Amino acid sequence: MSEAGLLPARPTHAPSATDTAQACLDVLRDVFGYSQFRGPQQAIVEHVSAGGDALVLMPTGGGKSLCFQVPAIVRQRVLGQVTIVVSPLIALMHDQVGALLEAGVPAACLNSSLDAEQTADVERRLLRGEITLLYAAPERLTTPRFMAQLQSLYERGRLGLFAIDEAHCVSQWGHDFRPDYRGLAALHERFPGVPRVALTATADALTREDIVHHLQLQDARHFVSSFDRPNIRYLIVEKKDALQQLLRFIEREHSAPAGTSGTSGAGAHGGIVHDSGVVYCQSRRKVEDVAAQLADAGLRALPYHAGLDSAVRQRHQDRFLREEGIIMVATIAFGMGIDKPDVRFVAHLDMPKNIEGYYQETGRAGREATNSSRCCATSSMRCWRWPKPPTAAACACWLTLANSPGRAAIATTACSRPRPGTPPRRRASCCPAFTGCSRAAVRRSVPAT
Repeated sequence: MSEAGLLPARPTHAPSATDTAQACLDVLRDVFGYSQFRGPQQAIVEHVSAGGDALVLMPTGGGKSLCFQVPAIVRQRVLGQVTIVVSPLIALMHDQVGALLEAGVPAACLNSSLDAEQTADVERRLLRGEITLLYAAPERLTTPRFMAQLQSLYERGRLGLFAIDEAHCVSQWGHDFRPDYRGLAALHERFPGVPRVALTATADALTREDIVHHLQLQDARHFVSSFDRPNIRYLIVEKKDALQQLLRFIEREHSAPAGTSGTSGAGAHGGIVHDSGVVYCQSRRKVEDVAAQLADAGLRALPYHAGLDSAVRQRHQDRFLREEGIIMVATIAFGMGIDKPDVRFVAHLDMPKNIEGYYQETGRAGREATNSSRCCATSSMRCWRWPKPPTAAACACWLTLANSPGRAAIATTACSRPRPGTPPRRRASCCPAFTGCSRAAVRRSVPAT
């Protein structure tokens, strides 16, 4: 160590492709406890670990985090380098950092929840090379102070990887546009040669072009997976007394008598054990009202929205992640990046603004990726109440396939835009109920593939 406590520069010797592949597999087994990669994960982690840029589109629950966490650990073990993870939400940072620390990986985050002393401690550990993954918001990453710290790491060969999570936030065509993501183009300009991986679960062709352009990923390799989640079934019902519909749904689909098997949770509802789940509402007031009514009905329900005190939000999130049988009633402020394997249902009492948001939110169920799990995302909103008129490409009805209870799919009608002046009560005819749909219709309905 130098007198200033900083790690000196370290020569970088790129390992062979064989060594890289073995190092990735060793990390997967030793740190995360998995015997093999899923889907395109292996190709992604080997490419990024070897220093390649990548754009990764992978379905919610498909294992995107491993695609940068494994390379980060490999590059730290082999080259002594630090990975910087750009993350848009404090809750997402805390969740992933907590999981990494439990796995024995030195990780930390820099965000507004830390006081000055805590922030200074993280910065000192970063410069001493004691952190493998550092999570930071895009707003902090582009500040002169943080850029100077990155420059110090870069000059000593200690800056190993930039992972840009939820990369669709860079695009004005995406459903979560964050202007501060545009400043991340400076990473390529200031730190040439440091690999970058941008990851998202939902991005159509236009959004992908925006990501490539604004993050300067023209030479990046693209890894695009199907969004299809065969272990999730989708339902839609007309909204009539939504709370009672929700209670009946939980009792019939996601509960069992106490002491019996068949549910993952331990929430007691009048002697009934219920699964863990998420209920989405549009307004903060409705979140609190629904959570209170579910609790009055005997369910273990907690509210979550941006208006709650940060300590309350963190406490509720921690309970949801660590306890069984918790139902989180939330606005869209909850859920991005939350990795809880036993979420059995996601219910929408109000519909999201677009189908990409709906897909991401429903994808928080069924992360075990087992066909035996009874994961169900249910919406109780009439399909013609979407904020924008329905189109053949983006709107429609979600139905359960009667002949495939464990592997149902989104069923999308090729409905047309209602004629101007059509009374609302007649608009349902543009999305008629039907059965026997194919998975090809699903893949055409969401522009992520």
